[in-house]
Amino acid sequence: MSALRFTRSLPLLASLLLAACATGPRGLQIDDSYQSLNQDSRAQLLILHYTVGNFDSALKTLTQPNPGGGEVSAHYLVRDEPVRTYRLVDESRRAWHAGMSRWKSWGNLNAASIGIEIVNPGRVDTPDGPRYVPFPQAQVDEVVRLCQDIAARHRIRPDRILGHSDVQPLSKQDPGPAFPWKQLWAAGLIPWPDEALADALRPQYEQALPDATWFQQKLAQHGFGLTQSGLWDAETRKVLAAFQMKYRPARYDGEADAETAALLDVITRRDGFRMKDGSLPR
Repeated sequence: MSALRFTRSLPLLASLLLAACATGPRGLQIDDSYQSLNQDSRAQLLILHYTVGNFDSALKTLTQPNPGGGEVSAHYLVRDEPVRTYRLVDESRRAWHAGMSRWKSWGNLNAASIGIEIVNPGRVDTPDGPRYVPFPQAQVDEVVRLCQDIAARHRIRPDRILGHSDVQPLSKQDPGPAFPWKQLWAAGLIPWPDEALADALRPQYEQALPDATWFQQKLAQHGFGLTQSGLWDAETRKVLAAFQMKYRPARYDGEADAETAALLDVITRRDGFRMKDGSLPR
């Protein structure tokens, strides 16, 4: 290189060196020209909720301080009418949406998850008794697109896209039995139990239903956090109801039956919990 060409290159080299350094607090120079390949996203789970209220009340609750304490927030709020997605908390920050939660080896999931609140009143009283309000299809489509985007960017595993009732089954029911989880399976987002295999296994459980210990072990193997008491206690029934609400929403009374046993058997088999294309979740 000639002296002239080298001299002309000096400003470019200097600018590249400066670009590799960021000025931090107190004038600290941080050089980020090297990036480790040994890293991943802090967001390991995606958790869906319903708001139990309309858009205005949900927006206020999720964005304003609560004078009585117990503030809550979520990364996203999906409106019902008109359908629109609002980002309330940056994904790089922790939102307060999961409470005292647990799933498999994770606890206190706020730090490791992204939360989506879906505007929906949840359970309402009607002249015919209580019922859960369906989600408009346009809103479901919006949730599916949002989940696809988040899961792709953070590489969130399909079996880590969950409901609030999965991670806090003793006190939460959202997004409830009216949420169409199977549409998320059809969209390639989550795995689903092999229903044909469950139907084939059902007769054996109609002949002999497993005891409480079996149900507790299977629920824990799937991912729920619950005490292995060996008893049909209130905790076990609530967790079982959360499982039924998602995979057998026609009846979610928390009572053990052959259909629920067959679904639990299938879902805890390595080859029984599959994606729409037949692959295993990974």
